[in-house]
Amino acid sequence: MVKCFVGVPLLVLLATASLAADDPERNKTSVAAKKIVCYVGTWAVYRPGRGRFDIEHIDPSLCTHLMYGFFGINEDATVRVIDPYLDLEENWGRGHIKRFVGLKNSNPALKTLAAIGGWNEGSRKFSKMAASVELRKRFIYDSVAFCQRHGFDGIDLDWEYPAQRDGDPEVDKENHALLVEEMRAVFDQHGLLMTAAVASVEFSAGVSYDIARVSKSFDFLNVMVYDMHGAWDSYCGINAPVYRGSADTTDEQVQLNVNASIHYWLSQGAPAEKLVLGIPLYGRSFTLANAANSQIGAATIGGGTAGPYTQQAGVLGYNEFCEKLQTETWDLRWSDEQQVPYAVRNNQWLGYDDVRSIQLKVKYLMDLGLGGAMVWSLETDDFRGYCGGGQYPLMREIHKLLNGGTPSPTTTPAPLPPSTTTAPGATTDGTTAGPSTTPSTADGPCSGAQVGFVPHPTDCSRFYFCVGNGSSFEFTCPPGTLFDPTMNVCNWADAVNCHSL
Repeated sequence: MVKCFVGVPLLVLLATASLAADDPERNKTSVAAKKIVCYVGTWAVYRPGRGRFDIEHIDPSLCTHLMYGFFGINEDATVRVIDPYLDLEENWGRGHIKRFVGLKNSNPALKTLAAIGGWNEGSRKFSKMAASVELRKRFIYDSVAFCQRHGFDGIDLDWEYPAQRDGDPEVDKENHALLVEEMRAVFDQHGLLMTAAVASVEFSAGVSYDIARVSKSFDFLNVMVYDMHGAWDSYCGINAPVYRGSADTTDEQVQLNVNASIHYWLSQGAPAEKLVLGIPLYGRSFTLANAANSQIGAATIGGGTAGPYTQQAGVLGYNEFCEKLQTETWDLRWSDEQQVPYAVRNNQWLGYDDVRSIQLKVKYLMDLGLGGAMVWSLETDDFRGYCGGGQYPLMREIHKLLNGGTPSPTTTPAPLPPSTTTAPGATTDGTTAGPSTTPSTADGPCSGAQVGFVPHPTDCSRFYFCVGNGSSFEFTCPPGTLFDPTMNVCNWADAVNCHSL
C-alpha cells in the first residue's frame, strides 16, 4: 500500500519546486504529455448576462481534451441527446456539437469527447445496461456510431455511480468492469479514446470500481477530487482541500481531501500516469448558523446565497466570486493545513480555489507523476476577463505550469486563525475584536452571575463580555464595524442602528 503523506509542509513543497526549477532537463521531462482535460457544461449558454457561455467562448489552445457535457442513455441502451435544440442543427437548432468538434480546426492536436452520464442522469439505466450482454453490446456500438456521426474522438463514461444512486449494489461493480473491458476491445478497432470521470474518496470509489481492473481499459481517469464538502453538510468545509484538516475527525472526514483520495487510487493499483487530477473552477458556499463562528468546521444552516449566473444555493463559480470582490469586502483567508483559501462575509462562507492553490495542486500532481489536470468546468472560470486577471486566469495558470512555465505571482490571503472556534467578540468578517488585557470589574456593566455580551453605553464600537461574578472583558471592534447587539458580533457599520451619545 502506498503511504499517504498527509500534511506535507508548504516549505517542503516549495523547496521541492525550487529543486525542480533548477534542473531544466528534469522539468522538461516531468511536463511531457501532461493532459489538460476541460469539461464544458453546455447548458451555460442559457445563463444570464456575463455568465452566458457559448462555444465561441472556449479557447481551444488551453486544453488537450475537451469534454462535451452531457449526453444521456436511453432505456434501450442507446446514446440520448438531452437537448436536441442546443446540440443539433435539425429544426433550426444551435448546432453546439458541430461547433464544439469544429474547435479542432483551431487546434489540430485537440481531442473532443462526448461525456455520457453526469449527476442528473443517475445510475439506474447504466446499471440495467451493464447487467445485460445484449444491452452492453448495443451501448458500445451505438457509442461508436455516435462518435463517427458527430466527429468525436471518443467517449467519457460518466456513470455516477456504479452500485450507488439506484444502481445494483450486488453486481454493478463487476458489470462495470465487464462493460469497460468490452468497450476497450471495440473502441480499439475504431481508434477511439475511452475515458471516465470517477468518484474519488475511498468510501465511494471502493464501492463502485474494481480499480486495478478498470484502470487497464481506460486511456485515463478523471478523478473528481472536489465536492468534498457542501450544503448537504451541517458544517462548513473546503470544496477541494489538498490535505486533511484538524476539523476532520471521523473515519469518513479524514478521506475528504485530494491527498487521501489520490493515494487510495494508487494503493488499489491505478497507474499514476492514468490518473488526471480534478480541479474545480467553482467553490462551495454555506450560510453560517452564527456569524461569530466562521472557522472551518463551524455550524451551518444550509448553502450560501446563490450566484447570479449558476443560480444555485451553495455554489459560486470563480467568475461569480471574483466579480463580488469588485464591490464587496470579504475576509480572504488561507488554510496552511489544507493548502487552500476560504472567504467569509457576514454569515456567508466560501471554500474555493484560486491561483495559489492551483499552483500547489499542479505541483502535487507533478511530484506524484500523475497524468495531468482536469477542470470542472470552463464556464465558471473568469472566461470574459472581467475581474482584471485576463481571460481564463485559472485555466491559463494550469496550462502554463503543465507546459513548463513558472508560477504567477500571487497575493497570500490572511493565515488561518489559530482556533477552529471563534472567540467571543468575533466580527462578521471573521476578525476578532481586541479585548482589554485585564478584566474590568470596577464600575463595570456586569452584575452578579451575568454571562454574555453587553454593549458599551456610549460607544457603539465597544462592548463587554461578562464572565460572571461581576467581571467582564472589554472589546473594541475593528475599524469600519460596530457592535451589533442583535447578533452579538461586530457587524458592518451600515448594518447597525447605533444609539450611542
